[in-house]
Amino acid sequence: MKIAIIPARGGSKRIPRKNIKEFSGLPMIAHSLLAARATGMFEHVLVSSEDDEILSVGAAYGGEPLRRPPELATDHAATIPVIRHAVAWAEAQGWPVEAACCIYATAPFTRAEDIHTGWSLLKAHDMDFAFAATTFPYPVFRGLLHDGDGVRMIFPEHFPTRSQDLPEAIHDAGQFYWGTPRAWKEEERLFTVRAAPVMLPRHRVQDIDTPEDWRRAEVLWRLLQCESLDAK
Repeated sequence: MKIAIIPARGGSKRIPRKNIKEFSGLPMIAHSLLAARATGMFEHVLVSSEDDEILSVGAAYGGEPLRRPPELATDHAATIPVIRHAVAWAEAQGWPVEAACCIYATAPFTRAEDIHTGWSLLKAHDMDFAFAATTFPYPVFRGLLHDGDGVRMIFPEHFPTRSQDLPEAIHDAGQFYWGTPRAWKEEERLFTVRAAPVMLPRHRVQDIDTPEDWRRAEVLWRLLQCESLDAK
């Protein structure tokens, strides 16, 4: 059995109620729920939250409410312990969980086909995790820090290195994370040699933490809808 878990606590500060704030005509969390359902591969799609309204909105779009304990709903609660709690709860119900996929509630660009790819990588390479990732738009080895009046290179040894000669770096796309029950329950580190990235184009990736992020996501969404119409 494969299950999806959408963590969605109610205490967002920078964008109040962002998990259920309207995005393109739907509560934000609905986009993740619809993507999970569109895969056709999950026997259960759980919404993990301490917030009654979020649980209710999630249920309206096919999510099964899972109330998380208060200690996992603070500003400092990390994702992996939340998923560990959900996996342990599922197994306590007698569900034979083969793998669990965490899908963030604020990931409207998540696509069913990418989730399928993640599952395939997890199984084919016997990994602990598989997650959505994308490339940095600029070589991170030529990155700068601004501390005080000037700047300094993070990797000064690469000052004379041409950009095209530097390795391409990738980063977490903040969309979904497949994991085995053991890896979740033992809280293994996610980004290791035991994790496989599902590479996405940068134009389908936007982390949404600030109002500026939200505005950029709306612009990207409109562009993608135009692209989809043009393709037809």
